[in-house]
Amino acid sequence: MKISFLFILIALLSNDPKEIIKINSLKKEAEEAFLNGNYELAVSKYILLSDSMGVDDDLIKLNLGHAYYHLGDTSGAKLNYGRVGAARSKKLRSIAYQQLGVMSKDAGKLEESLQQLKSAVKADPTNKDAVYDYEVVKKLLEEKKKQEQQNQDNKDQDQQDQDQQDQDQDQNEEKNEKQNQDKQDQDQKQDGEQEQKDQERENQEQSEQEKEEEQQKEQKQENGEEEEQQQEKSQEQITKEKLEEMGISEEKARQLLEAMKQSEIKYLQNQKRKATKRPASGKPDW
Repeated sequence: MKISFLFILIALLSNDPKEIIKINSLKKEAEEAFLNGNYELAVSKYILLSDSMGVDDDLIKLNLGHAYYHLGDTSGAKLNYGRVGAARSKKLRSIAYQQLGVMSKDAGKLEESLQQLKSAVKADPTNKDAVYDYEVVKKLLEEKKKQEQQNQDNKDQDQQDQDQQDQDQDQNEEKNEKQNQDKQDQDQKQDGEQEQKDQERENQEQSEQEKEEEQQKEQKQENGEEEEQQQEKSQEQITKEKLEEMGISEEKARQLLEAMKQSEIKYLQNQKRKATKRPASGKPDW
């Protein structure tokens, strides 16, 4: 930013030639200090003029603001530029507003800067530096708003994407949960069917085993009866063979057996009668 210095003659109310000479000398010293970059000295000279000597000059206020600006004292600069905002000179007002706009721009306050630069251009449309700064800040502000809108759009899109992602995730979780539940139900159903099949097979095997055992028992019983019959048959055959060796027929053998049986019966009966007789007295019973 080019800082313009407009040094004009100040119409002083005092008629004291010595005081006029002193004021002009201080103004010249302040101007030389400022041009030499000795801004602290320039500030002290301008303050001496305005405060100690009571010089009410808008140009001194403007130059004091410039000196504070170069020293980095933004508070002092804004204070004195603000005082010039009510100056009668449109050129001085334009410069003061321009400087305030530049400081607001450097602070990142683009909207405030644009309004101050607009006031500078309105005060003095011939202030080309103010017009240039106004266009620069206006473009920066448009780009900022555009960037903010783009950031907001991106933020909204990111939020939409996140919402969609969350929704898709919820749907996938519900789908997976349903699939897991269906699989669990299917597994339980299959387990139940398999358990039923195993029970039916076990019952069938048990039934077959019982049937087999029954068959084995019947077979064993049949074999036992057959064996017994075979033994009886074998005994009869042996007896028959022995009778044939002895030359006795079966009929004759039966008769002999019957006779032997009758003889045995008679013998037993006789023995029974003998046992019931009393022995002679005085004689032993043997």
